[in-house]
Amino acid sequence: MNKIDFIHHQSAHCENGVASNILKFNGIDINEPMLFGIGSGLFYICIPFLKVNQAPAISYRPMPGFIFSRASKRLNIKIKRERFSTIDKSFDALDRNIDQGIATGLQVGVYHLPYFPDEYRFHFNAHNLVVYGKEGNNYLISDPVMETTSVLTREELAKVRFAKGVFAPKGHMYYPVEIPTEIDLPKAIIGGIKKTTSEMLAPVPFVGANGIKFVAKKIPGWAKKVGVKKTNHYLAQIIRMQEEIGTGGGGFRFIYAAFLQQSGELLNKPEFLDFSQQMTVIGDDWRDFALKASRICKHRDNDTNAYENLSEMMLKIAAKEKQFFKDLKKSI
Repeated sequence: MNKIDFIHHQSAHCENGVASNILKFNGIDINEPMLFGIGSGLFYICIPFLKVNQAPAISYRPMPGFIFSRASKRLNIKIKRERFSTIDKSFDALDRNIDQGIATGLQVGVYHLPYFPDEYRFHFNAHNLVVYGKEGNNYLISDPVMETTSVLTREELAKVRFAKGVFAPKGHMYYPVEIPTEIDLPKAIIGGIKKTTSEMLAPVPFVGANGIKFVAKKIPGWAKKVGVKKTNHYLAQIIRMQEEIGTGGGGFRFIYAAFLQQSGELLNKPEFLDFSQQMTVIGDDWRDFALKASRICKHRDNDTNAYENLSEMMLKIAAKEKQFFKDLKKSI
């Protein structure tokens, strides 16, 4: 048995949780909201010409790995990332890290994770977890979205490390190799906020608040162009990306609200408490949107103007977020 003295903390989002847990293991006590904010995790993009699960590609988060990479850079932490051409090479490297007492982050596919409930298993290859030990042929797993730790056999772990499809992980593993003795947390916080406001106010139609507005305007047109069945499939994709893959919509807004509250205390900016409260309200709006959309998908909404009203809800969210990030940008 080879077990690292690693403490499992449950989190709302896998990448935030892995990053926060690994940094805590390495002596840097940064919680999930702070890591998320410094890593500029709040984002929105729609790529209408790219299809995922036969629906337009929509994401409420940056590319996989960006949150930890951005946070590490702003905290002056050096992260090593490795990908592999073969399964054997990937496990040789992982076993080496375990032998050296290095808690190691992995990018994996969700579909074949045996401890995931069936309803959460779909082909998504940007999930994150930590390997913190080995017992014979079994690997000790800290998956931050789960309440407790898990165990995977080498064969089970190989299957998710080399899942096929979009964002194929190719055995991707990552871990810190240089940790500074001192961290300039205020500087990192400001850097994270500047990046988030820049991206959410990007002057392009598919990104940030403009991207939310773009999708909102598309919803009534989908119903006329591709029909109710396909439109409902598109809405289901939006809900999945918002509420299941990384808590992207409402959940991310609540995490960001917590980040702003903590940052206001650290930076002595009492106005950040108001920003935190505003972002919480926006998170509630996203949850209301998801509830309305899910009722439409399940044919439980008798509203004859359901798609138009859903579009209006999303347009209001877009306007709120645009004004919010303009105000937040001015404050720093």
